[in-house]
Amino acid sequence: MSNVIEIKVPDIGDFSDVEIIEVLVNVGDTINAEDSLISVESEKAAMEIPAPQGGVVKEMLVSLGDKVSEGSSLLMLEVGAEEAAAPAEEKAEAAAPAAEAPAATATPAPEAASYSGDVDKSAQTVVLGSGPGGYTAAFRAADLGQNVILIERYERIGGVCLNVGCIPSKALLHTAQVINEAEEFADIGVAFNKPEVDLDKLRGHKDSVIGKLTGGLKQLAKQRKVEIVHGYGKFTSPNTIEVETEDGTKTVVGFENCIIAAGSRVTKLPFIPWDDPRVMDSTDALEIEEVPERLLVVGGGIIGLEMATVYDALGAKVTVVELSPGIIPGADRDVVRPLERRIKKKYENIYLNTKVTEITPTDKGLVCKFEGKKAPEEDTFDRVLVAIGRSPNGKLIDAEKAGVAVNDWGFIDVDKQMHTNVPHIYAIGDIVGQPMLAHKATHEAKVAAEVISGHKSFFDAKTIPSVAYTDPEVAWMGKTEEQCKEEGIDYTKGAFPWAASGRSLSIGRDDGMTKVIFDENHKLIGAAMTGPNAGELIAEAVLALEMGADVEDIALTIHPHPTLSETFNFAAEVAEGTCTDIYMPKKKK
Repeated sequence: MSNVIEIKVPDIGDFSDVEIIEVLVNVGDTINAEDSLISVESEKAAMEIPAPQGGVVKEMLVSLGDKVSEGSSLLMLEVGAEEAAAPAEEKAEAAAPAAEAPAATATPAPEAASYSGDVDKSAQTVVLGSGPGGYTAAFRAADLGQNVILIERYERIGGVCLNVGCIPSKALLHTAQVINEAEEFADIGVAFNKPEVDLDKLRGHKDSVIGKLTGGLKQLAKQRKVEIVHGYGKFTSPNTIEVETEDGTKTVVGFENCIIAAGSRVTKLPFIPWDDPRVMDSTDALEIEEVPERLLVVGGGIIGLEMATVYDALGAKVTVVELSPGIIPGADRDVVRPLERRIKKKYENIYLNTKVTEITPTDKGLVCKFEGKKAPEEDTFDRVLVAIGRSPNGKLIDAEKAGVAVNDWGFIDVDKQMHTNVPHIYAIGDIVGQPMLAHKATHEAKVAAEVISGHKSFFDAKTIPSVAYTDPEVAWMGKTEEQCKEEGIDYTKGAFPWAASGRSLSIGRDDGMTKVIFDENHKLIGAAMTGPNAGELIAEAVLALEMGADVEDIALTIHPHPTLSETFNFAAEVAEGTCTDIYMPKKKK
């Protein structure tokens, strides 16, 4: 039996006639208690109004731009209807005992090739690839007394992360942050002239950062007596790799053990006209050859939005297209919304649930065709950045000649000690699966090197944090609220708005938030943050989860005041109902 009730704005403290800046539900949506219904904004802060109970939205009584106060009508909600709305087949399926899931089918192991030629160099351990995982594996193995050869395709070691990824992008993002902050300071009475950007000098700064880090790695390799062999390495047998340089010179390297750290590459869609220099991947975008008047970013994930942040600050009009219902898929929706609200005001357009179907080069620009309800049929841009993800390099190293199994996607399966199906060959980093993050690779690298040296090491991280270095930054770890709902986890959450943080307000930002999630035993299982330096702050949450901290551990830990770090403490207090820094209406029983 169901009935329709009216949902009104609850007691929201000292807020009156606040404007609705976002409507988060639609007619027909099934919602749960505490799901956010609308976002409102006053001169003091932005906040979200949660649902008092679950049900199906039957009618919306407000719209974008309306002003509401305590007691204002929001929507009509049909309660007790969720079960009735489910198809009979789903009910029967839910009532039936769950069938045992079939065991995962392992990728078939190929027959290894044999090699009978000469070996030019040999080592106890060879590492294929010198990214953060590769060089960490090589250095750790050398520290443990192994004779090591490190094979790197390109002239400089450091891999994608140091040369064309994490490090150069952060150098440019810092520049973007300074430009944005200088502009925003006008609101508090400190005005600067419009910055003059010298792209050559900016590019030179980025390159100098790369040079210092890669040069330092080269010195560390020398100190550890790790030999670096440059060239494209491919297996020729279970114990040999042939390394070919650009001029055709070949070197055969023999090994007792091998650690594959060959990483990943930019995913390239076949219909994209990659031969046109106006079409960029993430590597091209880092060169900052010019600042286009209009830039289309295909992909609203971390890489796409980070580069959008840079080009927007430099003066480009940015449009973002994302195939998913929201930007940064995988992150907690609550902490993504402050970023989304901010960039909606800055960027030309953000098209969600939309895909690019065609890009045609013309003299006037790149004509792009779209499929999506709110997107135009086509639009013209000066440049297009395609940032839809990365693909592992497992199929590009002739791993099958070593007998190593590689799945259809190019990933290599490993166990917790990073063994592949070939006992003396290990794999780490992007090539072994998601998440494709440097900090995951470095920890896997140490495990592989230590196992080879006889240590009982295992990769058993309880969580791996993710960070989008956008403006504001978005960081998360552990379970998201969406995952908890999907998995049926009984959880408690606490969210603290940075609009109530003295430190956040003092630096001119009130759009951040910190959110924590605890299980039925009050143990921390997830956390997310958005705001300046969120990427730094998430580390405390990771440590808390790894150490098994509960809500009281965090709430009772004294944090320095005023800092952004104390928002983690306050969020835990919100979860346990002891926070005094914001007003929390008591829930009606």
